[in-house]
Amino acid sequence: MGANPKMAELVSLLGETSRAAILTSLMDGRFHTASELALEAGITPQTASFHLAKMTAGMLVTAEKHGRYRYYKLAGQEIAQILETLLTISKPAEIRSLRQSIQMRALCEARTCYDHLAGKLGVRLTQSLMDNKYIEKGQEEFTVTPVGERFFTEFGLDLPALRKQRRSFSRICLDWSERQHHLAGTLGHAIVSRLFEMKWIERAASGRAVIVTEQGRAGLERDFGISDI
Repeated sequence: MGANPKMAELVSLLGETSRAAILTSLMDGRFHTASELALEAGITPQTASFHLAKMTAGMLVTAEKHGRYRYYKLAGQEIAQILETLLTISKPAEIRSLRQSIQMRALCEARTCYDHLAGKLGVRLTQSLMDNKYIEKGQEEFTVTPVGERFFTEFGLDLPALRKQRRSFSRICLDWSERQHHLAGTLGHAIVSRLFEMKWIERAASGRAVIVTEQGRAGLERDFGISDI
């Protein structure tokens, strides 16, 4: 018997279409009700609750009960990383409607990947940080340079506090739509949180897509040289 026979159970949880759709929806890093996830997956709330119970038992998803409702979220950034890798090696989704086409374009432009920025904007922002010598690319993580330390501090980030967190600081993440790397880890999370805080980006009405505001376009061009997002 192999070292980890439970792997088959994990693969079976990921291999069902509705569960895969639910997990992809949860990659925005937020809590959702079964009804919300059912709508995204195109199934009934009862069916969604059945799948969510299995994924909670399989430790892919966590649940919290508040009042009458139960809210679900990915169990952690490690699960999101696995899902992002699977999306990278999977065939592109078949587009069957104008609505799907619009949603896919929005996701490819800018989205959250669990707790950091992805899509064209995430890749462009990471490239700008490298071009300006704020970060340097290693094998698995980016390294913040001395000039980068000053830049991020002036941008409003507390790097010493971020480094104390018990997770990767500046992980290199492969973007499934751009097929290039973007910045993840606690630094990636801090950057996207700061962009939301400054109202440079805002969440779309539904899904993982984010929208760059007019204020954000001006700020991205001024601070990062990004002018065509």
